[in-house]
Amino acid sequence: MTENNFKILLVDDEIDILEFISYNLEKEGYTVYTAQNGHDAIKMAEKKQPHLIILDVMMPEMDGIAACEEIRKIPTLNNTIIAFLTARGEDYSQIAGFEAGADDYISKPVRPKVLISRVKALLKRTGESGPVTYNKDSNTMTIGNLLIDKERYLIRIDNEEMVLPRKEFELLSLLVSKPGKVFTREEIYSSVWGENVVVGDRTIDVHIRKLREKIGSAHIKTLKGIGYKFVE
Repeated sequence: MTENNFKILLVDDEIDILEFISYNLEKEGYTVYTAQNGHDAIKMAEKKQPHLIILDVMMPEMDGIAACEEIRKIPTLNNTIIAFLTARGEDYSQIAGFEAGADDYISKPVRPKVLISRVKALLKRTGESGPVTYNKDSNTMTIGNLLIDKERYLIRIDNEEMVLPRKEFELLSLLVSKPGKVFTREEIYSSVWGENVVVGDRTIDVHIRKLREKIGSAHIKTLKGIGYKFVE
């Protein structure tokens, strides 16, 4: 089984389909969450921040079209790919789905190999960095040209080594741990400074500015009013 950092939310009211697709995605190393209706899908999406949502069209309580429209209103899910599961020939649903904000369709029934191929292609659209490589023996993690040594608070980028102050290092480590994920300011404060520590409103901004000066501004992206993410 391969390892990766991608999270997928699978939404369908049929248990058999959830189990079948979940099994095949988890075999590929994806983290899979499930929901059985549109209301639960919205709550789960907001909580788990998946990279991809595979959403059935016809469901009780709230159908996939309505759920997609609501998910598209959530700023932190702007980069999430949404693909509908649809029975063949449901052209009307496809039109409505694209108008609601869907990125693509997967027709069912679907063969496992085709499913995995489609999922991989969809995830490439997220603009995510590749997976982070962890080396437990040396306590390092690597993505692209960046290596982070968690024991020595040291990073190496383009073969140049530098030691970072503790908070800068912890902030960078947090962002790199899930490339492409948007970390809200609240998440960053909680993870790096702790919930009981009071810091100024500009503290994160100052640390982000210093990190950009050291590793390059292209690696850390700002989502105005939301937070920050790391890209390779």
